[in-house]
Amino acid sequence: MERTYTKETKLVQSGNRRDKRTGAVNAPIYMSTAFEHTGVGESTGYDYARTGNPTREVLEETIAELEGGTHGFACSSGMAAIQAVLSLFSQGDEIIASVDLYGGTYRLFRQYWPQWGVDVRYVDPRDLQAVEQAIEKNTKALFIETPTNPLMQEADLDALSQLAKEHDLLMIVDNTFYTPLLQRPIEFGADIVIHSATKYLGGHNDVVAGLVVTDDDVLGEHLFNIQNGIGMTLGAFDSWLLVRGMKTLALRMEKHQQNAHAVWEMLKKHSLVTEVLYPGKGGMLSFKVQDEKLVDPLLRHLRLVTFAESLGGVESLMTYPSVQTHADIPENVRIKNGVTNELMRLSCGIENHEDIIADIEWALQEAERKTQV
Repeated sequence: MERTYTKETKLVQSGNRRDKRTGAVNAPIYMSTAFEHTGVGESTGYDYARTGNPTREVLEETIAELEGGTHGFACSSGMAAIQAVLSLFSQGDEIIASVDLYGGTYRLFRQYWPQWGVDVRYVDPRDLQAVEQAIEKNTKALFIETPTNPLMQEADLDALSQLAKEHDLLMIVDNTFYTPLLQRPIEFGADIVIHSATKYLGGHNDVVAGLVVTDDDVLGEHLFNIQNGIGMTLGAFDSWLLVRGMKTLALRMEKHQQNAHAVWEMLKKHSLVTEVLYPGKGGMLSFKVQDEKLVDPLLRHLRLVTFAESLGGVESLMTYPSVQTHADIPENVRIKNGVTNELMRLSCGIENHEDIIADIEWALQEAERKTQV
């Protein structure tokens, strides 16, 4: 009898039993750019590595299955994945996007797509009435982050997808923070799911990648043609690294969540912290300190947690959004949206939670001593 395996088991088994010739448990890395043809019109299914690569195919099939889709695409970065999806639209089209948005996505939307004739409007997706009021005749899609980066705001994907269907819009969801283990947007009606796979899916801060999934055959064909035509594909070795990282995703996410909850409990009671933003699951949280003057000494005194951009790796990282991830957003817009100069973002790694807490407490103590706030 055919057994349907859980997501955890599918992750661990990704790539296994793919090499029938050798029986390799770990799927091989196919570095070849070209593949032999035995005759005119004959092919093994692979012709040129940009169009198809056996190693990348393992990754693409794995993420498609995990997200409940039928077509997966591995791109050279998370931003390349977003660019691939945006390439579905034409001059005169409009997209409605989450007002709290990763700075790199905002930069792409603001600096480049308007000059190509695609407009983006920003709305709080938690306000369904505001979203509906923003829809115009030329609106073609909703682009939703949930939870958002860095304010951790969650949107009602089920309600938004219903709204999208009523107005014949594509529903696009960035699922980077939650991964398919905590949230599967296609189950709520999303048409396209995007991941910065550099983050939790890779999980080890050693590969830059982006993934796209859809369960629609027409969209799948369009996305394949875009990926192949532009050449924004992920290389074989990076694809292999990503598959390897994803094998331990379930274990890592469990620990990330445990640590984030423990750090949240500490921060919400700390005298120097005015607000903690944590949606209750996942490994990401943000918090605001009493005064902007605390930020630099806090970051300088971290000894375990690393002051660095990115997130989702096994190591804990702290980011200062206003000068790092969201630096390209105009200051007045950034602050109005809630990304203030007192806001810190923390990616809780898989270290012992007591060590993470002790490090942050020490850094806050030293920051207070340095500034006498």
